[in-house]
Amino acid sequence: MKRFVMAALGGTAASVLLTTQIAGPLIAQENDRNASVYEQLDLFGDIFERIRANYVEEVDEADLIEAAINGMLTSLDPHSSYLPPRDYDTMQVQTRGEFGGLGIEVTMEEGFVRVITPMDDTPAMEAGVEAGDFITHVDGEALLGLTLEQAVDLMRGPVGSEIVITLVREEVDEPFDVTIVRDRIRLTAVRARLEGTTAILRVSTFNDQTYPNLREGLDELIAEIGGLDNLDGVVLDLRNNPGGLLTQAIRVSDAFLEQGEIVSTRGRDPEEGERYNATPGDLIEGRPVVVLINGGSASASEIVAGALQDHRRAVVVGTNSFGKGSVQTVMPLQGEGAMRLTTSLYYTPSGRSIQALGVAPDILVEQRESVELEDGRPERTEASLRGSLQNSTLTEDELRQLEEEQAVAEATAALRNEDYQLAYAIDILTGLNALAPGAQ
Repeated sequence: MKRFVMAALGGTAASVLLTTQIAGPLIAQENDRNASVYEQLDLFGDIFERIRANYVEEVDEADLIEAAINGMLTSLDPHSSYLPPRDYDTMQVQTRGEFGGLGIEVTMEEGFVRVITPMDDTPAMEAGVEAGDFITHVDGEALLGLTLEQAVDLMRGPVGSEIVITLVREEVDEPFDVTIVRDRIRLTAVRARLEGTTAILRVSTFNDQTYPNLREGLDELIAEIGGLDNLDGVVLDLRNNPGGLLTQAIRVSDAFLEQGEIVSTRGRDPEEGERYNATPGDLIEGRPVVVLINGGSASASEIVAGALQDHRRAVVVGTNSFGKGSVQTVMPLQGEGAMRLTTSLYYTPSGRSIQALGVAPDILVEQRESVELEDGRPERTEASLRGSLQNSTLTEDELRQLEEEQAVAEATAALRNEDYQLAYAIDILTGLNALAPGAQ
């Protein structure tokens, strides 16, 4: 018994000694690290005070601290940054995709604010604002000398509030005032149109309006052509789309998938990774999809392209995408600001990270510059030969069909000249449909 107790005490002593030998250096190392951090913070305080006291001009302390915070974040990677209150508010507006305003798209031209176009069914359109108008004053305040962002801020405001803008119009001799009541304006994230029987869905950003815009636009196009059976397929145009909300990228991908993983994210701690899966329901019931990308397609755009490519749900056409495979979390801070911090990387369903690599298209298609179309001599065919026999077997319906096909061919040629990548995508859809079971 005595020997057993001694053995137990010996084991206890050994374990205490082992714990001390391991934990002691670790605690000392942690203390050294903390001491080093505090020394660096003291150094920062010293530099801050010397700048305040000795810099050649008086400095704004708040600006110094903001610059230091931003420098700390931007040193991590290109996408981490500090958002002061003004920038945070702007980001939230972009994310929501709606704001109180007039409903006009504007640009800066030689120091003047020029209207690109009034949006449909907005206060600006109802008030008679026209494309090409110059806005010189807002509520009597001159816009000359302001940045475009500053001018836009003056025009935005609470829904229901009144604003007076001064316009200069080319055919009107004198500037004139227009009174407008601000309303809720929704940015159009998706523009939908038909090219023949192909739906073109141009997605310009991923904000809260993206999936609702896409679904609504697609439903309208399907109704326009008389039902889903008449739809050849969809071209999802993600060119020059810089990304946006991860949640919207997932919903847009899910719109064309029945099942399977869409994207996964992995941060510093592997156990905190997330996986996002598709839910049953394909908006176009399996009809072919072509995704258009280029070097301006980034982040959320690459999530969609990568998911549809990995599931072989779409043919990806264009040029290599940007390669932003990181996820940023926006964290509100005291003082009504926030920081954007890179917290994870995302991976496509096959497990590939596209960080700094991008999504490679299935078919590489470079964009071509449009050229002036010349009216040349008619193509040399049998029908163009003098005295050639005419085909007298064609019925009126066949002649009408021939004319329609000729019109389609001419429209296709014009589109190919205007947007070669888009025309190529439509050609692919046409070929896929020609090979589909039951195609006539």
